[in-house]
Amino acid sequence: MEFEVVGKRVSNIDSPPKAQGRAQYLDDIRLQDMLHCKILRSPYAHARILNVDTSKAKTLPGVKAVISGCDIPNVKWGNTHQGFDQVTLALEKVRYMGDHVAAVAALDVETAEEALDLIKVEYEPLPGLFDPLESMKPGAPLIHNDKPGNIANHILKEFGDVGRGFRECDLIREDTYTTAPNNHAPLEPHGDIALWNPDGSLTMWATCQSPFMLRRGLSSPLGLAEDKVRVIRSEVGGGFGGKVETFPFQLISAHLSRLTGKPVKIMLTREEVFIGTRHRHPTIVKLKTGFKKDGTLVAQDGQYIVDCGAHMGLGPLMMLISSYMLMLPYILPHFRFEGTRVYTNKPVCGPLRGHGAPQVRFAMESQLDMIAEQLKIDPVEIRVKNAIYTGYKHPAKQEIFSCSFKEDIQAVARALDWKKNKAKRPDGHGIGIGCSGLFCGVKIMFHAGGSAVISISVDGGVNIHSGGTDIGQGVDTVVAQVVAEELGCRLEDIHMITGDTLTVPFDFGTFGSGVTLRMGNAAINAAREVKKQLLEAVAPRLEVSPGELESRGGKIFVRGQPDKGISFKEAVKIYRYAGNPQPIVGRGYWEPDVAVGITTAGKDEQFSPTYAFIAQGAEVKVDRETGDVKVLRVITADECGQIINPINVEGQLDGSVIGGIGMAFYEEHPHVQGKYLNTTFLDYYLPTSLDSPDEMTSLMIETLDPKGPFGAKEAGEGNLVPTTPAIANAIYDAVGVRINDLPITPDKIKKALEIKGGKA
Repeated sequence: MEFEVVGKRVSNIDSPPKAQGRAQYLDDIRLQDMLHCKILRSPYAHARILNVDTSKAKTLPGVKAVISGCDIPNVKWGNTHQGFDQVTLALEKVRYMGDHVAAVAALDVETAEEALDLIKVEYEPLPGLFDPLESMKPGAPLIHNDKPGNIANHILKEFGDVGRGFRECDLIREDTYTTAPNNHAPLEPHGDIALWNPDGSLTMWATCQSPFMLRRGLSSPLGLAEDKVRVIRSEVGGGFGGKVETFPFQLISAHLSRLTGKPVKIMLTREEVFIGTRHRHPTIVKLKTGFKKDGTLVAQDGQYIVDCGAHMGLGPLMMLISSYMLMLPYILPHFRFEGTRVYTNKPVCGPLRGHGAPQVRFAMESQLDMIAEQLKIDPVEIRVKNAIYTGYKHPAKQEIFSCSFKEDIQAVARALDWKKNKAKRPDGHGIGIGCSGLFCGVKIMFHAGGSAVISISVDGGVNIHSGGTDIGQGVDTVVAQVVAEELGCRLEDIHMITGDTLTVPFDFGTFGSGVTLRMGNAAINAAREVKKQLLEAVAPRLEVSPGELESRGGKIFVRGQPDKGISFKEAVKIYRYAGNPQPIVGRGYWEPDVAVGITTAGKDEQFSPTYAFIAQGAEVKVDRETGDVKVLRVITADECGQIINPINVEGQLDGSVIGGIGMAFYEEHPHVQGKYLNTTFLDYYLPTSLDSPDEMTSLMIETLDPKGPFGAKEAGEGNLVPTTPAIANAIYDAVGVRINDLPITPDKIKKALEIKGGKA
């Protein structure tokens, strides 16, 4: 199909204000009489609170309020119905180093920080638990008294007959893989401004990924109806999943505003982002996988131990995603997955790009190469042989509506000149491949859809009111493009109104790789209502029926007769002057027709409206003397459906590769008794431009999906998932050592080479 706007390389509509410095981020916002909040955090990973004395802090000039746990309602809350396991300010005990103990609102940040030093807290240290295996042992201290064995949640997914499947196998491997905690590391730290209004309602300006989820998360702990909470999203300087959940600091600022009657602002420091927000879950993945000697995958049993930190967060969904993303993207008749998520006295873990998928795919894609070597089958060939396909009847009831996964693998192999480079390459050079499937729009709770209202101005301007969230990935531009395509108006006539729960309709927000599906489909539905009204008004003028009209390129005309028509703006005038109701309005809603995520833990149901599939190849150079690795190139074949905006897709794919390189080589949080040792960008290592591959190539495979707007699917988040295993497999190809413990550091490579006897 020929498109006018969809598929075109269009600059993001928010680029000019960002380039000119006019975009307003949270720290740019100043309100009259605004106070500043700082939080006193626990110096212990696990301790009983015996007393909190705030009296001296309250007398410091410039301090307007000081609160501790005894000053606010002792209400347990959480981000899922399974996870009401935390209070806003610790009352009886602290559970991780950095836990929230008391807070100050003062005229300026410096005074608030000075006041923190005047708060005296008496603690009784308790034994800390920092390893999930130790935490589960009988007799271990309980982090939460109502969670026996320190088990946060457990999942069991099973289909087929795993025992019979293994008996039919010619080769069975068992391996263990471990992954480290990673931080989202957004350039903009977390923060908010809370204003308790005289009518008892709350307004919050926030840097967040889902204003409506935040509204919901604030309402219950504060004892407010949702319509009494207004969330206004500022520009977001990076999220990656880390600004999805409700955090204690947001509730703390609200309490301080209610107490003082003033707006209260908090901006976390970089250290506070590291210890007080979220991280990627560290995991232990034990895989037992069986194959026929011809390379047919038959059975798999995965055992999964996950460190969730001190509180539940959105972890139950992470466990579910891990199970589904382990079973995709290969044909797998017999499968069993048991996951246990365990409390420890460390900072809380939550969603970070892939939310469980990167950990299990690192394990599976690494093991798959090991099995291919044992079976003497090429790693590309074994993947092609087992690749799922459009219409595949998945045993876990997943419907595969569109899939070009086999073609993805083959495209990467061609780009890498796979067979030639496998046969002959310089010493220390290696190539590897990694693959994945990823959900597109999981439904983690009921009514997790998107809404849009489109109104037409008297001059023909198109106003899109949407609750969706653009966090830099360009979704506002994508929505504007699909509406321009559907309505047939000019892209420059579209205005996006977003980010304020009081003035826009509900949307689930940016989470779960579903924002294009939710916002795009909802906006198309609204545009169709508007277009119907316009065509009905114009049809008499053009002496045809509405069904004979077409709207394209800013013009409405008789199908097949582009010269017989009028401009879009003229059509709006015809509608107005015919005495029709004003303004022209259309509304649209779209919600994935799938099971609510958490409810599928114990049964097989459609988990995601559709799936994207990715293959990725990497070429590396390894220095045998130092263990240093240079990623020379990364080739991605991403099946992203109909591409709405190639510029955004390319940017997302490249960005995800860099994120995968960080996970592979650099990002971790060493600690001593729960105290993170790297809480600044000086010592938390992130890949920079110097660590980027010399070449990054994106092969965007367009496979029209019946669920997506104009056939579009996820593009971006999923591309991070196969990067780490592709690199790990390339390192093995280069020097013959395999590292199963992330991150892959030079020291680990050197040690493995020494053991192997391969050091130069």
